[in-house]
Amino acid sequence: MVFAACSSPEQRFATAAEELGYQYSIVEGTEFLHVIFKKGEAKSHLDLHIYLDGDGSPWLGNRWIATNPTPRNTLALDLMNLDPSPALYLGRPCYHGQSEEQPCSPSLWTDERYSKRVVISLASVLKTLFGQLEACRLVLIGYSGGGTLAMLLAEHLPQIHGIVTIAGNLAVGAWTQYHRYTPLIGSLDPALRPPLNPDIFQLHMVGAKDWNIPVELTRPIIRRQQNAEFLVYDDFSHRCCWEEVWPSVLKKIDRYPISCPGSITKPVS
Repeated sequence: MVFAACSSPEQRFATAAEELGYQYSIVEGTEFLHVIFKKGEAKSHLDLHIYLDGDGSPWLGNRWIATNPTPRNTLALDLMNLDPSPALYLGRPCYHGQSEEQPCSPSLWTDERYSKRVVISLASVLKTLFGQLEACRLVLIGYSGGGTLAMLLAEHLPQIHGIVTIAGNLAVGAWTQYHRYTPLIGSLDPALRPPLNPDIFQLHMVGAKDWNIPVELTRPIIRRQQNAEFLVYDDFSHRCCWEEVWPSVLKKIDRYPISCPGSITKPVS
């Protein structure tokens, strides 16, 4: 208990990952270092699931910029633990103990949290991992701000088979206006981007009791997309209770057929 109280957010997060049996590593992107938590060997000739976390703690009390934005909750890790598919957690630039490394600065977890620099570095890591892990296609699974990044990454990676967002911030400008936050002037906004390639399946889930990212902010964005399914859970909030439905969501993901060169076609169950 004393250790937990005194340890840093990244230490607590890494401890939770270790207890779940995940392997820790660091991969270099275009400018930044990215922490990876990998499930087993995470090799696949079909889908590789990539988990992208939320914004963590960019601000303290909505007034002071945090010196360490690492997430304090482990929802993304917990969802990955329920996933029988090859999967890994991809950390964002300057998170998980990297905030003091060059060229990190607080802008990269505040107004530039969804910037082109962040997206390009994440895309570079995914291209590296795609080759190393012998995957056929990628499914990006993003929670909250991780959903924002999943949508933006889809424009840069032809290997993407599907996008799944959980309480995703898909209308960044509308979200800042809704909460009367300072605009994220250095960030990209999925709501202002063209619709994704219809060959990419999309599954977007929101909670009707999510006061952080209300349903009415997300619904218009999904209507513009092709091959997109929108699910609203009446009793769910931003954090609760995604673990309850995750096994059924994973089965839904598996129903999307995938054909890879040199491999069998994934059956539709």
